[in-house]
Amino acid sequence: MWRAALLAVSLLLPTGAWAGNESGDSAANAKPHFSPPEAAAFAKQIEQNLAARGARVAIVFRTSRAHDKLPPGIAYTHGAFWVHSDITTAGGRHLQGYAVYNLYHGDGKTLPVSQSYLKQDFPLNFASVSAEDDVGVIIPTPEMQRRLRALIGTPAYARLHVSDYSLVSNPLEAKYQNCVEFVLDVVAAAAWETDSYPQIKANLTRWFEPTTVKAGFVQRTLGPMADARLRTDDHPGAIRTATYESLSAFMLKHELATEAYVIRRTQ
Repeated sequence: MWRAALLAVSLLLPTGAWAGNESGDSAANAKPHFSPPEAAAFAKQIEQNLAARGARVAIVFRTSRAHDKLPPGIAYTHGAFWVHSDITTAGGRHLQGYAVYNLYHGDGKTLPVSQSYLKQDFPLNFASVSAEDDVGVIIPTPEMQRRLRALIGTPAYARLHVSDYSLVSNPLEAKYQNCVEFVLDVVAAAAWETDSYPQIKANLTRWFEPTTVKAGFVQRTLGPMADARLRTDDHPGAIRTATYESLSAFMLKHELATEAYVIRRTQ
């Protein structure tokens, strides 16, 4: 019964959480890596990069922990859809830009950390809590962008949300969900043109290969006692979850994406 306890220690204690504030509201208190002007410049750099590629929809990943504090083979901890949209500012101005569609876990005050919610915010919110000078990007194919754009923000999109949250949710099961699994589920719904959640999970079980999070037997059972977000009872064996690495590999292999790459901050 020690397995998840040690996983919690190894992943959570050094900076507060493995998935940290990247899966909580982006306004959550986190030691900033960027000054406000730096965050604004990085957000604009990402937007310009996506726009130069003509991306109407992209999937962008960040980390709120230093890369060397993450498990081997995992570079990012939060993924979200960036959708090119008509945006109305608080002052009533109409602009063209990217809206960011996220799944966040609760803050422990207004919502338990073991629960999640969907929220649309903006590139500055996204960039402000990055702990590194880079983000990972997946550009869906034009047809997938069309399908995703038609789905994101709709009632069908909201129905793909599982509110029970786990940092390391099993993407082949429907019990828990985290931000990357939610992105995967939406991608799957668009790819197979279905809103049947059981069918989505059946298809993913056949075609998607999750990332294995290395953890010994002793690290498993005490996770919920160490951190309410670290629930592992949806894993019958090894702990496997959805990541930038496994999602990009899946989308490229099955021709759902044209490219996956890293944007490094230049200013």
